[in-house]
Amino acid sequence: MPELPEVEHAAARLRQAALGRVVASAAVSHPSLARNLPPAACARLTGRQIVAIERRAKIQLVTFEDGQLLEVHFRMTGDWNLGDQNDQAPAYERVRIVCTDGTRISLVDSRAFAVIRLHAPGAFVLPPLGPEPLTDALSPEGLREALRTRRGPIKPVLLDQRIVAGIGNIYASEALWEARIHPAARANRLSLSRLTRLVIAIRVVLLRAQGNRYHAPTLGAGDPEFQVYDRAGQPCGRCGRTVRRIAQAGRGGYYCARCQKG
Repeated sequence: MPELPEVEHAAARLRQAALGRVVASAAVSHPSLARNLPPAACARLTGRQIVAIERRAKIQLVTFEDGQLLEVHFRMTGDWNLGDQNDQAPAYERVRIVCTDGTRISLVDSRAFAVIRLHAPGAFVLPPLGPEPLTDALSPEGLREALRTRRGPIKPVLLDQRIVAGIGNIYASEALWEARIHPAARANRLSLSRLTRLVIAIRVVLLRAQGNRYHAPTLGAGDPEFQVYDRAGQPCGRCGRTVRRIAQAGRGGYYCARCQKG
């Protein structure tokens, strides 16, 4: 599932390919996506110049010259496929936008879970989101306050976008390993010193992943860049103890019992 590094990488690729371009046509080829981007909305994009492409948490925001805003969530398997209008249609193409210079922007999604919707100028409101983890908005003190009433285990809590924006299942596991915090540790019992380690760890794993994504965007679960995620049964790279899997809130997590004791 795309998380902050993957979405940031996708937004950067889209920015390079499409910023300043003018839309010649837009079409949706899957009914689940057409519910949010019907033909009438596609028609409203025609002739509009793309003036900004931004990311907030896992959301991409494409702004047009007239103030309309295209909101894009990749969900589980979405991505951009960028090329020329004369290219063969990519597999699982769900949305196709063609610009006047021939640039093709395809939203591909094998499971068709992605969401793309057009908002009128000034109508879009972001959902409640926590601080961006790669900015000074995320601090140990702020995180402690956000966790003050959260009595559950820290790993599922980190997946709540109202706590930290952009963190998902993969990087929550990786950050907790980096910070030596057990995924079942009670969130509101974590000391300020441990939360300081966690904030640093979140930034470390996200920056590491961003660098890897720019060089090898197809890396996924089980790749060597991950220390614990999807590596159950393999040795921990720090101490050699076998990595374990833990189920929490319907999601699988991974940790080292020796390195992450509490």
